[in-house]
Amino acid sequence: MTRMDSVMTPQGADSARAITKLVVMAVGGQGGGVLTGWIEAVARAAGRAVQATSVAGVAQRTGATIYYIEIAPEGVAAPVFSLAPAAGDVDILIAAELMEAGRAIQRGFVTPDRTVLIASEHRALAVSEKMVPGNGIARAEEVMAAAGIAAQRFLSADMEQLAVDKGSVISASLFGALAGSGALPFPREAFEAAIRASGKGVEASLAAFAAGFDAVQGAVYVPQAKAPKRAPEVTGPASALIDWALLMDRVKALPKPAGDIACAGLQKVVAFQDCAYGTAYLDHLERIAAMDDPARDHVLTREAAKHIANAMAYDDVIRVAERKTRAARRGRIDAEMGRSSGQGMQVTEFLHPRADEIASMLPAGLGAKVQASEAWMARLDRWFNRGRRIRSDRVSGFLQLYLLAGLRGYRRRTLRHAQEQAHLAAWLVRVTQARQADYDLAVELLRCRRLIKGYSDTHARGLSKFDRVMAGAGMVAGRADAADWVRRLREAALQDEEGKALEGALRTVRSFAE
Repeated sequence: MTRMDSVMTPQGADSARAITKLVVMAVGGQGGGVLTGWIEAVARAAGRAVQATSVAGVAQRTGATIYYIEIAPEGVAAPVFSLAPAAGDVDILIAAELMEAGRAIQRGFVTPDRTVLIASEHRALAVSEKMVPGNGIARAEEVMAAAGIAAQRFLSADMEQLAVDKGSVISASLFGALAGSGALPFPREAFEAAIRASGKGVEASLAAFAAGFDAVQGAVYVPQAKAPKRAPEVTGPASALIDWALLMDRVKALPKPAGDIACAGLQKVVAFQDCAYGTAYLDHLERIAAMDDPARDHVLTREAAKHIANAMAYDDVIRVAERKTRAARRGRIDAEMGRSSGQGMQVTEFLHPRADEIASMLPAGLGAKVQASEAWMARLDRWFNRGRRIRSDRVSGFLQLYLLAGLRGYRRRTLRHAQEQAHLAAWLVRVTQARQADYDLAVELLRCRRLIKGYSDTHARGLSKFDRVMAGAGMVAGRADAADWVRRLREAALQDEEGKALEGALRTVRSFAE
């Protein structure tokens, strides 16, 4: 392109500078291609020469697809177009998600001398944000502030919610925002005509278009009122319902500040196993409540209600299979994919069991012997440690998962259950011992349970971090600032997957504790 520009005539150079250069940054499912097609249609209907190209991102949330559109000025029939945007040379940039606007600013696509930046304020978390064990969500406020400085004009709204409320997708509301911005010299009717010409979801798309148009012109958006959440209906055999009512009577007897959390925890534990398991949950919780301090607003009981429930409802192979066969999950997938009743859809589950997970499903005694045998663990690894894809939309695949989920009654005899119960008991002993001398330390030890989550490798990493934090807690026990140090260790453990921040914090603790 540089060589062609160097020999361009003066008239051609003026035409090149007058070309409108527009970038759309969107990820899969946001309709970036549809939006680009509409923009092309508007320009072509006005007699303009147009070129659109796209560069696909690396993956769904590690790189947006960049759609690049160049629109020639009126009367130029054969302009020289570029194939990709250049830093400092973009007139309009549309970001279908807030962090895509931030990435566009970082790449130099947004400049204060010329760029109109249109962005949706909603968030679709990137893989890098989800990988952080704790809260890895990037700060939206920083992007909003940077956009206000970097762009000539910055227009934003929650374009995703605007579209959802109208039964459409974000591409339609962004198209309306582009029309409302006045950055392109075409009337509103031309934009609406492009939507009508597409012939698909016209009415919903036009409604979302209007919402986006109004949003960038300062209209006050009133979100649709959401129906209040209904309490989950408890169903089951009459005998089980009687047991459930007795458990709920025990919940009502707990300190009031912990009541709602204890109710949710009980529901989770009973759904995981049965009412007898819910009885064990309340036994643990009542022992903690008995040593609580009303003057501290029963913080200890509230934290225990949450974290004991999470500890008892651990993720094993049975629970994973049960989640994948829930009717509600299929409905959620249909809604997210926008599937209509007449459309087919394939759902493929990816499973990668490790030898430890297979051994943990054996009866406790046998499983312990297998785990202690290097030869048997090697055999299990050779037989099972490979990826498996199961089509859960087929009867055969669904039945495999359904039968596995049906082993819930057998769960209590497994090695994994024995290990989880032993770990739970040891953890609560540490909490009880700490409570005798340091209330705040006991609370922080309860909160450390959030380090353990997931299954397979994720669970193993979390368990390792938990053990290291608890070891650090032992080193600071008896100090006036013990609770604060345990909090720091836990927060360090949540900063990165590898545990580098935690190791640094532990070195600091060792420097004064040893």
